[in-house]
Formats: sequence, C-alpha cells, structure tokens
Amino acid sequence: MNDARRLIDAWWPFIENQREGVEALVMTASGCGAMVKEYGHLLRDDPGYAGKAARISAMTRDIAEVLAGEGARLEPVARGRRVAFQSPCTLQHGQKLSGVTEGVLRAAGFELCAVPDAHLCCGSAGTYSILQPELSAQLRDNKLRSLQAEGPDAILTANIGCQSHLGGEASRPVKHWVVALDEMQTGA
Repeated sequence: MNDARRLIDAWWPFIENQREGVEALVMTASGCGAMVKEYGHLLRDDPGYAGKAARISAMTRDIAEVLAGEGARLEPVARGRRVAFQSPCTLQHGQKLSGVTEGVLRAAGFELCAVPDAHLCCGSAGTYSILQPELSAQLRDNKLRSLQAEGPDAILTANIGCQSHLGGEASRPVKHWVVALDEMQTGA
C-alpha cells in the first residue's frame, strides 16, 4: 500500500489545485487502471488516505472510456486493416469494459477479427506466468490460436503484460491498441 500512497501523494497537488483543471487520471494500461480504481477500497480504513484514495479511484478512467465517452471523432484511417483484439482480464473482468475498446477501434476503421473464447485469460496475469509457467504457456498458446485463427494483420491488446506474454510467441505483431491507432493516424 505504500506505493499507492506515494502515487496519491504525487497526483494530489494536481487534483487539489483547481487551476490545474484535472478532470481524470487516464490510464493506458488496463492492469494499472484496474489497480488504481481499487485504491478507494484498498485504503478505505486509512484515516490519512481514505478520502484521497476514493477521489483518485473515482477520477480514474481507461483511455478507451475517455475516447468513447467524449465521442471522439476518429477518422477511419485504418480501413482494410484487420486486427484481432485481445481484451485483457483487467479490462473485461476488473474494469468491466468489455466492448469499449473494440468500439473505438471500429470507429477508427479497423476490421476486428472474431476471437473464439475471447473472455479467457492469455496466461500472463501478473506474476502468474512466473509462478505457473507451464499452465501460463498452455493458456498463451490457446489464446494465440484463437487470436490468429482469422489471419489478422496484427494482434492488439490493452495491457503491457499481455502484450509481452503473447508477443514472444505470436506469428503476428502484438501491439498496444493505442500504438496501432497512433501509427494509423500518423502514417508510421
């Protein structure tokens, strides 16, 4: 919990200062977002941090929530680009944001391939891939078969742990979806 307190202390001056105009803490990694959204619960009994933690949690948004909620006007620059989206457990189950990122990707013109058993874990799960390497590898291989079944140009995800875990064995590039979106926007 000391790490959570240190982060709250680092963010608090910007949140407390009305001139800064901070409306949200935007997370690009779904695992980080899921954790920060839990600060209010985790520190609820800490008299020095309970209120601050609750406010931080309430202000935290996944970048897909922001883009979808703001009605972002994305140019459909990715037309013809077929991708498979691997929705991390922290996005689906932790933050309960199933379908939000996929909607943003479609709005940007990506064609999303169907992913059988999309709700299943890729096997990364934080330290799980270190503590249970055989089972983690089996889950990864199953997920990659599903993600690559329709021959996408790339596999996109919302969590660095999933990206690293899948990327080591995938036959397609594995990227964070924001990076892929940026590449389409900038022509990189």
